[in-house]
Amino acid sequence: MNIKQKSIKELEVLCQEIREEILRVVSKNGGHLSSTLGATEIIVAMHKVFDSKKDPFIFDVSHQSYAHKLLTDRWEEFDTLRQFGGTCGYTKPSESEHDYFVAGHSSTSISLGVGAAKAIALKGEQNSRIPVIMIGDGSMTAGMVYEAMNELGDRKYPMIIILNDNEMSIAKPIGALSRMLSSAMASPFYQKFKKHTENFVDNFGEGAHYIAKRMEESLKLITPGMLFEEMGINYIGPVDGHNLTQLIDIMQTARKLNQPVIIHAQTLKGKGYDIAEGKEEKWHGVGPFNLSNGHSSKKSSTKSATQIYTEALMHLAKNDEKIVGATAAMPSGTGLSELMEAYPTRFWDVAIAEQHAVTSMSALAKEGFKPFCTIYSTFLQRGYDQIIHDTCLMDLPVVFALDRAGIVGEDGETHQGVFDISFLRAIPNMTLFAPRDEKSFHQALGFAAEYQHPCSLRYPRGSFTETDLPESVAFELAKSQLLRSNEGNILFIGYGNGVGRAYETAEILNVKVSILDLRFVKPLDTEMLRDMASKHKKWFVFSDSSKMGGVGSAILEFLAHEKILDVAVESFEYEDEFITHGNTKLVEESLGLLPAQLAKKVEALS
Repeated sequence: MNIKQKSIKELEVLCQEIREEILRVVSKNGGHLSSTLGATEIIVAMHKVFDSKKDPFIFDVSHQSYAHKLLTDRWEEFDTLRQFGGTCGYTKPSESEHDYFVAGHSSTSISLGVGAAKAIALKGEQNSRIPVIMIGDGSMTAGMVYEAMNELGDRKYPMIIILNDNEMSIAKPIGALSRMLSSAMASPFYQKFKKHTENFVDNFGEGAHYIAKRMEESLKLITPGMLFEEMGINYIGPVDGHNLTQLIDIMQTARKLNQPVIIHAQTLKGKGYDIAEGKEEKWHGVGPFNLSNGHSSKKSSTKSATQIYTEALMHLAKNDEKIVGATAAMPSGTGLSELMEAYPTRFWDVAIAEQHAVTSMSALAKEGFKPFCTIYSTFLQRGYDQIIHDTCLMDLPVVFALDRAGIVGEDGETHQGVFDISFLRAIPNMTLFAPRDEKSFHQALGFAAEYQHPCSLRYPRGSFTETDLPESVAFELAKSQLLRSNEGNILFIGYGNGVGRAYETAEILNVKVSILDLRFVKPLDTEMLRDMASKHKKWFVFSDSSKMGGVGSAILEFLAHEKILDVAVESFEYEDEFITHGNTKLVEESLGLLPAQLAKKVEALS
């Protein structure tokens, strides 16, 4: 869609049409809502001033990029947002040439911008291209942002960074005076005057330069831009993030500076949808809902794994004041919000800072507390060095509770929780285990609360696989549970949510199989596995995890170590590829992992 020639009034009408389309599709498909509604005018202004085919458009996390998708020839396809085989909920270069980079995790945008700016400089394209970044203030809580700005302020690469401040966390104390001063600072006159003044003062020596600098800084003390200016990055703002005229003028001014510039734009979350306006976490990411009243379209009577985690940890925390915990900007998503309300001095949201969450919890463990570090599987990847260096090297009893392990559905490649077993299993002192249902989850957390070494347990998004499983017994270190024992050659080994899938698959088969809930993938129940090897020669592994380095790998390593050569192992874990977005069942079907599909594979291999 070419908007270069459109008037402000036409662009304002376009913003309304974009919001209506976002609301229509997200209410049907689910997705990110409040932030992307609030970012509409910013994105329209970006496309008015810059060229997304030529200028790298980089969206942090990119959950706010829906308007960008609609403006870049995806209006017709937008109806398939987050659906299997449809438009991705995040930027994706394979989907469009207007999407510069894959994004789904927070706080990478400025680093990407610095890298793009270096490439542009090396190619000699600085007169025709400039990186344009949009980042939300939530993403500004992660250290990687400041690492990037530290270099940017030193190197002075031309770059436009638009800070979408949609919760007023930065600008709240500022007030009308600051907005007036910032508008003045954004004008071409001020920028030109500032440059001439600097040249003039340079002729009068260090003393005059010092006085002029202090006068400028005294003005900036009442603006939020002092930090950025001190880092060597020009600051403009705060500006009204819904005023197209102002946004376009300021972006044009910033581009002419040929320097790194931060434009601080204030927006209203949920802008254009009264029910969501101003709400923070509730309307950030939503499932399908009724557009007229905002009520959820999908209601499940089945308790989610996250709800079970909340209940179990709440019970433990009530009876043991040494239990503490942290999450990294996902209090509701990880089930920690209730504990933060009940025990505000013992449970913390540390913002988008997984590294800090891990290391700070390690120090609490050193001081005799029992920390539960509660993070999505996909986000724990960001704290890997800290797990090794600050937790496991010291052998500290931190519990890593990994929500959304396995396929997470519509969020796709960047969010699938498939790698945690593979990367945690390699770390000395780390213990890995997983519950299979509600009762075993309570028992697993009870074990974790008493365990005096680093450990990790994983659980799925949504509910556990619904099937009638045998009664769970208490967790003991490196002890599995044999759920079904039958004569014959076949053994199903389930881990975590894979136990339910193993049971469902067994019910379809015409042959009898034994079923083992592995429980611990590190350390393994070697005694039980030796016994199973003497009875069953064909083993099938069921786990929501990557095949490389996963549960099947652990079992094969055990068999090789024991020199057990007559057992064949087939793993139904995920292959060595990134897994697409879409409804979980459709994704699993595409991977051949539905019980009916697995039953056919077992029959063919038996």
